[in-house]
Order: sequence, then C-alpha cells, then structure tokens
Amino acid sequence: MISLAIILGVLIDWLAGEPKRCHPLVGFGWLAQHVEHLFNLKRLQLSSIKLKLLGALALSLLCLPLPLILYYWLPGRWESFGLYSLLNGLLLYLAIGHRSLWDHIQPIADALFQQDDVSARHHTAMIVSRDPEALNIEVSAIESILENGSDAIFAAIFWFVIAGGAGAVFYRLVNTLDAMWGYRTERYESFGWAAARLDDALNYLPARCTALSYAVLSDCARALKCWKEQAPEHASPNGGPVIAAGAGGLGVLLGGPTRYQGVWHNKPVLGRGQPPNACDIQRALRLVSQTLWLWVALICGADLFLLILQIGGWR
Repeated sequence: MISLAIILGVLIDWLAGEPKRCHPLVGFGWLAQHVEHLFNLKRLQLSSIKLKLLGALALSLLCLPLPLILYYWLPGRWESFGLYSLLNGLLLYLAIGHRSLWDHIQPIADALFQQDDVSARHHTAMIVSRDPEALNIEVSAIESILENGSDAIFAAIFWFVIAGGAGAVFYRLVNTLDAMWGYRTERYESFGWAAARLDDALNYLPARCTALSYAVLSDCARALKCWKEQAPEHASPNGGPVIAAGAGGLGVLLGGPTRYQGVWHNKPVLGRGQPPNACDIQRALRLVSQTLWLWVALICGADLFLLILQIGGWR
C-alpha cells in the first residue's frame, strides 16, 4: 500500500529531520557542479540552441539513471522481502523537507518575538536570495514557507503517488538542478533552460493542488479570489497560485518592492488584509503542516477505498 510508505516517509522526516551528514542531495549538487563545468560551453561562444541542448543532455545524464533503476529494478528485488514500503518510505524521506522547513523558519519567528531583528534578518537571509539589509523579514519568510511547502513537500508527494520512490527522487533531482541552474543570468540563461522548464512542468499540477489545499484549510473564498485575480501577475507560473492562495487564505499582504543583488524589483502585491507579523509566520507554518496531514489522510482514504474494492471483487 502506497499510504504506508508515505506515512513512514513523513514520520521519519519529522522525527529525524534533514540528514546532518552525507545528505545524498549534497553529493548530487557536487556532481552537478562538475557536470555543468564540462557541459556548459558558453565560453566557446556557442549558440543559444546548442547550449540548451547541452543543458538538456546534462540534465538527462544526472536525473534519469537513478530513477530508472529504482523504478524498474528494485520492486522485483525487494517485494518478496516485504521491505518495499520501507524502502519507498526512506526515498520519500530524502525527497521531502517538512521538518527542515520548520527548522529554518521557526528561528525567524522566535527572533522576532524577542525583538531581535538582527538575528531574524540573518536567519531569513539563509533561506532567500534577496539582499539581507533590504528584505522584509515577515514577507520573505511567509513567501518562502508557502512556496517551499509546494516545492519541497507536496510536489514530491504528488510524484511519489504517481511513480513511487522513483518519481519522488526524479522530481527532487530536477528541482535541485533548477535551484542551481534555473537563473536568467548570462551563465545559465540558455544552459539552465531545460532544468527550469522541466521543473515548471513537474510542478504545474502539484502547485495547483497545493493552492487549492491552502484555500480549503483557510479562508477559502478569499484565497480562491486572490488566486484567480493575482496569480497571473506573478513571474512564476507555479509560485503565483501557491503564494496568492496562501496569502489570501491567511489574510496577509505579500510581495511588493524586493531587492536582488542591488537591483529593486516591483513584485506584485498578493493576498488581502494587513502586512504580516511574527504570528503570521507561525500561522503559515501550521497551514503547511495541516495541508500535509490533509494530503496523507486523502491518500490513505483512497488507498483504503481501493483495497475494499479489491476485496469485494475477489469475493
């Protein structure tokens, strides 16, 4: 049953947290840096199309072999030992970051409650790419919570349901490459194109399922209205629905002027209500956790329903 593996993965993640040493994604990131050095031949003045093809080739070499092995080889090797659910649960644990999200965000709220703006700004700067001295701490933290809830938790679970541990691993590898290569800079504009576009495609349905879940568990009407009216204004096709629905449901205002590497960007204002405070950061964390347990409950319910149908058909 897929629900058993999901429960195991979610519980292990919450109890153990992110691996402090020898995290597989750290090793993958090291490998990706070396592969990018070999394949990103912008220094040779190649055309944009050739760089895009090289980026797609590099992505394929990094992201396809392991998931294919997991998908085709491991089920037959492990099912007879009754360890398939445990193995898939461990793979899901490595692909999600629920506990990690709390570990990174809660210190921000704690510092704000203690009126320690310096510490709060330091912790916030560790999770966002905005200029530390100019960032809005509360807005940055809540946007990170809502968007990372979708990217680091729910998209991985979505693809786990579709293709098991192999699906979650494939998604996490692509998402990691997007975080490394998916920038519109001179170095990555063309080479990172494939990683960015594939990550957008893999997140399209999960992001909208996440946005709907945020709405259901908060002020639904306001969240859906913000999603419909404001999400198209956001630069990200998947971040827009998630942040707009979350901000609307929580009743806070997000977005606005934001500075990256010394350049100000006028991001669209998302949500309704008042500017957020430290309490709203905790409310956003709870919304993500409630959404996680809603997803687990729905998956378990669907699994049980299918089991009942199978038993009924057998009889």
